[in-house]
Amino acid sequence: MSNQTVPLDYVNSIVYDLQKAFWDERGKGARFRVTTVGRDYFMDKCLPRIETPDVEEIIGTIGQILEEEGVVANISGEVEDRLLRLRVEGCLHEKVEQRLIAKEVEPFTCIPANLMVLAIEESLDRPVELAEIKIEDGVCHLLLVVFESRPTFE
Repeated sequence: MSNQTVPLDYVNSIVYDLQKAFWDERGKGARFRVTTVGRDYFMDKCLPRIETPDVEEIIGTIGQILEEEGVVANISGEVEDRLLRLRVEGCLHEKVEQRLIAKEVEPFTCIPANLMVLAIEESLDRPVELAEIKIEDGVCHLLLVVFESRPTFE
């Protein structure tokens, strides 16, 4: 295997094309089909480093990993009851979202958000939904809803 890196513009153009094609096919329903994008990365890089079931600690751990990997410049968040508000700055994929917005497609997926969702679901066994993505001045504002524990039939 080559040690050659792939240019970010190339990767983002492919990601954009895939997202746009999916949106054209499924519309708003596309958002419910991409919630596990990033699962392999999560299992390999993130899950081994999660040491506590505390949501704020999970946010910090995932944020630290993504910062170390150069995926984002910063992730911060606050927990308010069942709501988790995240602020993502300097994301490598922001250009993808900006291109979608230019085509009047509302952002419907976010890999850093997916990783947070996967971490909370795996650590707390609580379903999480990405409810909103807003981009303002190059910063993504994400709203996640953390639901009660999954029902059991015992």
